[in-house]
Amino acid sequence: MPARILNGNAIRDQIYSELTGEIATLSSAGIRPGLAAVLVGENPASKIYVSSKIAASEKLGLASINITPPATISTAELLAIVEDLNRRDDVDGILVQLPLPPQIDAKKILEAVDPAKDVDGFHPLNVGRLVAGRPNLVACTPLGVMEILRRSEIQIERANAAVLGRSDIVGKPMALLLMHANATVTICHSKTRNLPEVVRRADIVVAALGRAAMVTPDFIRPGATVIDVGINRITDAALAENLFARFPERLASFRAKGSAVVGDVHPDVANVAGAVTPVPGGVGPLTIAMLMSNTVRAARLRRGSRIHATARS
Repeated sequence: MPARILNGNAIRDQIYSELTGEIATLSSAGIRPGLAAVLVGENPASKIYVSSKIAASEKLGLASINITPPATISTAELLAIVEDLNRRDDVDGILVQLPLPPQIDAKKILEAVDPAKDVDGFHPLNVGRLVAGRPNLVACTPLGVMEILRRSEIQIERANAAVLGRSDIVGKPMALLLMHANATVTICHSKTRNLPEVVRRADIVVAALGRAAMVTPDFIRPGATVIDVGINRITDAALAENLFARFPERLASFRAKGSAVVGDVHPDVANVAGAVTPVPGGVGPLTIAMLMSNTVRAARLRRGSRIHATARS
């Protein structure tokens, strides 16, 4: 039996429906959550990401502020922009799109964001709260993976989970979230010995390596749940022939466009796994949904006294 497809678009729509009610409650208290996106320079991929985030904000009725300084901006100048956003009461969430140009001290910029407005969940204070099991604002992609698992009724408690990748943005917070949900977690990386054998023990596999189709069927225990975080654009025809040999529609699309977006998981894994997320249409929509959720949460936490006062009146 082919794997069950865990549809990220459908889960995103569920979350948006729930957020609409929360936003209406805030609106009745005179609060419109606001998200500020800072996009430095003209990176095409970053422009697409930020545009999709702004579009989601506007769809939900959130206020959106798009700031686009030039790629030549200095660290000090960008810090001044962040500090101004920290002071603004109409801004509940601040998103600084990565990567930043090489002359910018990215860590200094991310640490300058007010932790109460850090809707990306990257600030050391928010990371520390997650480590301590007292999360406030959590990195959006791993938070979205947890929503996929829970809303798809995948058992997390007592499951063996393998997280492939140890980045600060995905791998580490993903492992912590799974551990706090009572999974037994193994973090795998480029130095892990016998990687396929280690991953094959897992009931849940989260692939976040940034390497196209690296996770092949021999990595996966039959029936396991596989979450593919990777987004990789391929243009090599031989690679496409290999990946899409059993998927003629995707191969035809590649031939027509000359490129395709694939994850870190080989498409043939769908013949072994019990459930998989597609790429595109899996984790990606949830990353944006959780950014919206974090923005609404930040607004609620920052301005809670005003909401309570409206409820009492």
